[in-house]
Amino acid sequence: MKQVMLGNEAIARGAYEAGCSVASAYPGTPSTEILQNLSKYKEVYSEWSVNEKVAAEVAIGASMAGARSMAAMKHFGMNVASDAVFPSVYIGATGGLVYVCADDPGMNSSGTEPDSRHFAPHMKMPMLEPADSQECKDYTKAAFELSERFDTPFMLRTTVRVNHGSSIVSLEDRVEVPVKHYERDIMKNTNIPALARNKHKTVEERLVRLQEFSNETDLNRIELHDTKVGVICAGICYQYAREVFGEDASYLKLGFTYPMPDRKIREFAGMVDRLYVLEELDPFIEDYVRQLGIPCTGKDVLPLYLEYSADIIRRAFGLPGVSAAYEAPVQAPVRPASFCAGCPHRGIYHEISKYNGKIVATGDIGCYALNINPPFSVTHTQIDMGGSITAGHGFERVERFAQRGLKVFSFIGDSTFFHSGITGLINAVYNGAKTSIFILDNSTTGMTGHQDNPVTGVTLMKDVTTAVDIKTLVLGCGVKPENVRTVDPYDLKATAAVVKEAYEADDLFVVIVRQPCALLKSVIANRKGQHCRVNADKCRNCKVCINKTACPALTVGDKGVSISAEDCNGCTICQQICPFGAIEKEGE
Repeated sequence: MKQVMLGNEAIARGAYEAGCSVASAYPGTPSTEILQNLSKYKEVYSEWSVNEKVAAEVAIGASMAGARSMAAMKHFGMNVASDAVFPSVYIGATGGLVYVCADDPGMNSSGTEPDSRHFAPHMKMPMLEPADSQECKDYTKAAFELSERFDTPFMLRTTVRVNHGSSIVSLEDRVEVPVKHYERDIMKNTNIPALARNKHKTVEERLVRLQEFSNETDLNRIELHDTKVGVICAGICYQYAREVFGEDASYLKLGFTYPMPDRKIREFAGMVDRLYVLEELDPFIEDYVRQLGIPCTGKDVLPLYLEYSADIIRRAFGLPGVSAAYEAPVQAPVRPASFCAGCPHRGIYHEISKYNGKIVATGDIGCYALNINPPFSVTHTQIDMGGSITAGHGFERVERFAQRGLKVFSFIGDSTFFHSGITGLINAVYNGAKTSIFILDNSTTGMTGHQDNPVTGVTLMKDVTTAVDIKTLVLGCGVKPENVRTVDPYDLKATAAVVKEAYEADDLFVVIVRQPCALLKSVIANRKGQHCRVNADKCRNCKVCINKTACPALTVGDKGVSISAEDCNGCTICQQICPFGAIEKEGE
């Protein structure tokens, strides 16, 4: 049977067909759909872990127990997981162990665009790179098989265009792989220095065998056409290259990209007159080709940054561009990113914006980061998951002797708090921080598409479990009970009072801002029929409601301000802000 699948969907299918038993991940674009799809196969235990390090450790433990396992993450997640992934290469893989790492060239949903291929030689871990959905499925299966064959975890590296691109996939039946026999083996499964020293030699010897395999495997293949130009490429760049050069060039299509096939590269280079290397982002392949003493053209004409396209490659090599098949007569207006209609984050940032100039706001990773834009313009910093609490603590320590009169507010979402914020909070308690921390609990992992997390009490496989209470956790970390508040951000009066307390606090202060995401299906169902409307008789067209909230449900037309009943969910923030009482709520 054949089916059109996203690359991520095909990776999930590949894990299923390969007999994977345990899979774990923390949601992060462009990798999120892998576990969402894998959880549909009940033969595979799938979970949202609280962060990528935990996800990797869950998969490592399952592999040690003798089962095939997988952990999936975006490129930032590999940074988090690396603490566990590095030693797992020395330990090896009893059951096949695969790490999926999805890169984001072009920063479609990421703050930076590192090239995760460098992890492979850094960790001495073999790596595969699929170029389409069929290969996503096939390479995932191959990774499990090769992992067990060579007793090492494998990295499956993808990029956003492969993850989110769709193509036809041939489906096969699942192969049930029995759990392997387990017995205590400290030589294999521990990395104390006395044992690990010998393992390094084993890892190096294994890389020699892996490179020999890389030269022999069909995962790296030569496609001969016109030999005036030869192109070495991998992943999505293979698709771009075929679109640009067609059969006017020959190709060395790399699927097994670490260790790279030295003999096959030399063989291919000897077949062609000119050699091009196409890859996103860094000259990972190109540097290796040059180390072999082979001249080539690559980053001397191609950019080191952002996502490629066929047109970028055409221009780089002096080929004529292709005109668009259709030109839109009107360009869509540019609209800055803003909170959704009814977003609970709007209320808290409206009140905090009144303290702009008096505070430093350290932000975190999540949709609440949109407060960086007008009309709120609150956040000053954003580093990484959990960095708001710890960076805020560092900033506040400097503020004690700099004496600039700035209060430090730190903001973190519920899922991000569980991911990396708890340790920062403990550090703040332990080291006597005097910051005010706002934990924005919208009952979901919002930015990546409404995945469950420990606060929801529902697992990835939709089992009901214990819901972790943030307030109890905060108190357990040592924050004084009198310095903890919970507030509904739809209640602006109460929110203003709590923000004032946080600003005036002279000790560590935590505010739990609790209201579910307006786009949750349950919220939409509960608020059906509720919306606000403008009373034209009272409206003075001052636009305060629009200027202070930037709510997309509010618009200005020939007849003044109006509210879209289809978009509005009756949060009443605009009603509370209106100075003339011109906004009324309908429905209950």
